[in-house]
Amino acid sequence: MVEAIKSGWITFKSIFIGMGVTIRHFFGPSVTLQYPDERPVIPDKARTKLYVNIDDCIGCHLCARACPVNCIYIDTVPATSDVDLGKTSTGNPKRFWLTRFDIDMAKCMYCDLCVHPCPTNCIYMVPDYEYSEFDRTNLIYHFSNLEPAMVAEVKEKAEKEAAEKQKQREEMMRKKAEEAKKKQMEAKKPPQQNTDGETGTKSDKSDNGDS
Repeated sequence: MVEAIKSGWITFKSIFIGMGVTIRHFFGPSVTLQYPDERPVIPDKARTKLYVNIDDCIGCHLCARACPVNCIYIDTVPATSDVDLGKTSTGNPKRFWLTRFDIDMAKCMYCDLCVHPCPTNCIYMVPDYEYSEFDRTNLIYHFSNLEPAMVAEVKEKAEKEAAEKQKQREEMMRKKAEEAKKKQMEAKKPPQQNTDGETGTKSDKSDNGDS
């Protein structure tokens, strides 16, 4: 009987507490926003939509590696020796063409883990939370500013330069192998003999005769 009274009192107490909260808000001032005419103020640390300042990206892939759901896709092409891509706003040299930098916001879990590893702070969250789409493919955002023709051109130049460097490395290795083989053959040659058929120099022979 005592246990039944205790459980009943706990039940009614929880109801009274909940109703008390409801009554306080019922008679309090309204905080409803007349959306979309009125919009909430987004906190500075809010996790909303990812944005990439492609001019500051160095193609290090750190953000893509940190992403737990693999929603960041990056393709890079090394810049050839005749091209200077300049530096980022933080002073980091740019050595890669960004042929692809896509973010699939339909897969993003808003964890913010991709923001912190970036050495140039080029990827960050922006206060944009209204980007609903009927087609999920429209939630894939493309940040690379290279045209397809430019992408094909830089790939071709990079492949050609890589082939030339590989050829130079192979030629250098071949020359080093020939030099090593030549030194090995010279080391295997027997020592030269004098006219009497004995090893040593003529000066050594004359000195021994005088003594």
